[in-house]
Amino acid sequence: MLAGKFGLIGNVANQRSAAWAIAQACDRFGATIALGYRGERELAQLQKLIGELSRPPLLVPCDVTSDEQLAALRDTLAAEFGRVDFLVHAIAFANAEDLNGRFVDTSRDGFLLAHDVSAYSLAALARAVEPLMPAGGSIVTLSFIGAVRAMPNYNVMGVAKASLEATVRYLATDLGPQGIRVNAISAGPMRTLAAAGVSHFKAMFARSAEVAPLRRNTTQEEVADATVFLLSDMGRGITGDVLYVDNGFHVVGAAMRD
Repeated sequence: MLAGKFGLIGNVANQRSAAWAIAQACDRFGATIALGYRGERELAQLQKLIGELSRPPLLVPCDVTSDEQLAALRDTLAAEFGRVDFLVHAIAFANAEDLNGRFVDTSRDGFLLAHDVSAYSLAALARAVEPLMPAGGSIVTLSFIGAVRAMPNYNVMGVAKASLEATVRYLATDLGPQGIRVNAISAGPMRTLAAAGVSHFKAMFARSAEVAPLRRNTTQEEVADATVFLLSDMGRGITGDVLYVDNGFHVVGAAMRD
């Protein structure tokens, strides 16, 4: 499905992340990939993992808060790949103190940081790779139902994800004439290190499995397979959309409780 395609996946933090599952799936389906990382700690984690892939990936620093680093990233991809066929954006961050208590108490700096890293970064990365997609391409980002529903202890990250989903629609409109598709996958709760930073996540995780129509939780592998579909030519008619990969949780009306 991805044979002959070149893609960037950013950022991979550890083996439990959705980004790593996506990297494995893209490799399995034949893509040549570059893996973005934020800092030296993430690079060390990546270097332990990449032996599991069928071909060595290109490892590239990708601090999305640095325009200079994104420009260098673009230049590296141009030199090594010549072109980019797809981009996977799996980047989000909020201060822990802004995920607890009331959303109304979110600090100004915390609000701006969450939106910069979690939403604006999609536009910044899209702008960086656009010149490398002369024949079109596919961009996929990861969202969560907290973008459209108020979820306990998700707070500013939910608002940032709402901004991310709006960014998908505007980017799809901007880039569509060049044949570049932009979509989001709204994944159900998954056991990741990032999720561990959300208070009462275990209760949310258990409740999701209880009420989702398929009566189970989402896995990183399910998200990865859906991502491959959207990146591949099989998803060529889909853009500006949010695909829910949550075992149907978003269609039911049961409230989440601690």
